[in-house]
Amino acid sequence: MRMALAQARLAASQGEVPIGAVVVYNGQVVSAAHNQRETWKDPTAHAEIIAISEASRRLGGWRLTECDLYVTLEPCPMCAGAIMLSRIQHLVYGASDAKGGAVESKTELLKSGLWNHQPKITAGILADECGMILKDFFRAIRALETTRRDV
Repeated sequence: MRMALAQARLAASQGEVPIGAVVVYNGQVVSAAHNQRETWKDPTAHAEIIAISEASRRLGGWRLTECDLYVTLEPCPMCAGAIMLSRIQHLVYGASDAKGGAVESKTELLKSGLWNHQPKITAGILADECGMILKDFFRAIRALETTRRDV
């Protein structure tokens, strides 16, 4: 999760929403990514999607059945779908997302029995730190917008 947090900090430094993701295969990192939606002008350029795609390329297949995904924020519906479709064996995430989380907060897309694949899920790892990087980012954005309005 510390590597995913480093990716989130990199995203923030680039003006991206600070979410990071890391895919691990047999104890080895095979991909690490952060949000790139603003940079790539692509609504699908979420950290999880980029990390899963890169891991698939590096491992030579779309089935990531022996891979773990670490992500700083609870996945959205799109990312939860990609996790299920790529057969990630274990999802580990930090902060919950009350507004858009599709694992436990807003909906439960990875709930046992819904699909042909069910990843193991571990939530709340370094949750405070993962949540704080997001809060700080959006606080800074709001402060900048207020300053611009006042000028």
